[in-house]
Amino acid sequence: MPIDAGKYREVLAGLGGKVKLVAVSKTKPAEDIKELYDLGQRDFGENYVQELVDKQAVLPADIRWHFIGHLQSNKVKYIVPFVHLIHGVDSLRLLKEIDKQAARSGRVITCLLQVFIAREETKFGLDEQELAEVMQSAPGLKNISIAGLMGMASFTEDPEKIRSEFHALRSLFDKYFPSAAAPATSSILSMGMSGDYKIAVEEGSNMVRIGSLLFGKRG
Repeated sequence: MPIDAGKYREVLAGLGGKVKLVAVSKTKPAEDIKELYDLGQRDFGENYVQELVDKQAVLPADIRWHFIGHLQSNKVKYIVPFVHLIHGVDSLRLLKEIDKQAARSGRVITCLLQVFIAREETKFGLDEQELAEVMQSAPGLKNISIAGLMGMASFTEDPEKIRSEFHALRSLFDKYFPSAAAPATSSILSMGMSGDYKIAVEEGSNMVRIGSLLFGKRG
């Protein structure tokens, strides 16, 4: 299915240049990614390690690859040499493994901590106490940089429920990244997908992860 260039430009215009767009390209062929790349998109998000490694090998070197899925510790070593940002860090154990593999690659890896804000058991993430513990331990890890938080709202048609979950994450973000309101900050609050990104932006998101709106529905 060809990329809808008009929809891509419409989404970008709606973000007003202040919110980073990560195009979620999981399960989509390299040709589709290249088509969006040719329209100017550089940030792409993948959920599966092997798929990400395969695509990185054949697509332009200046793509900024985001790993947005649930990352297993034993797969970290495969993406550390090139990944731009790891969104879903949901344990101190995983953070330590990223730090270890980053040191071996001579890199500092930028990470987001995933916070559990939904009311669904299928979602991953840290609760508030676990987040506090990870933030306390993180300064001892020299090859990672915690840039902010990431979360996914419940899969629901209720916009107020979604809004309240995003609002809760924004409150935690403000607590741990209080300088985020300053113009020079690079702190990231990654929340919002195809169905709820407009609410997320209203609640303070500065990075959204959009797939189906850009690439079409997955089969």
